[in-house]
Amino acid sequence: GVPGHIRSDNGPEFIAKAVQDWIAAVGSTTAYIEPGSPWENGYCESFNAKLRDELLNGEVFYTLKEASVVIEQWRRHYNTLRPHSSLGYHPPAPEVVLWPTEPSGSVPSARPA
Repeated sequence: GVPGHIRSDNGPEFIAKAVQDWIAAVGSTTAYIEPGSPWENGYCESFNAKLRDELLNGEVFYTLKEASVVIEQWRRHYNTLRPHSSLGYHPPAPEVVLWPTEPSGSVPSARPA
């Protein structure tokens, strides 16, 4: 069935008259999340706080390229090495270890019997 309400932040996509008309036409209402309300939008607010505390508050970017490189390094660290409390202090996507392979065209050495 139709949900009783559709929850969203008060972003530009929900200011659009056509979207508001569609929500009313299907018999639903809009429940807006208060700006900066971490208990209503916990995942985004938690991530934004970590990004701000762990990266943005400690950096001054002099160029867009510098910001791009530093933020990408932090993103890779956040997603592969940094432990997350919600995952039992494990990283969400640990880096993969690739073992060396035999050079192309060579035959692996045989094991003695």
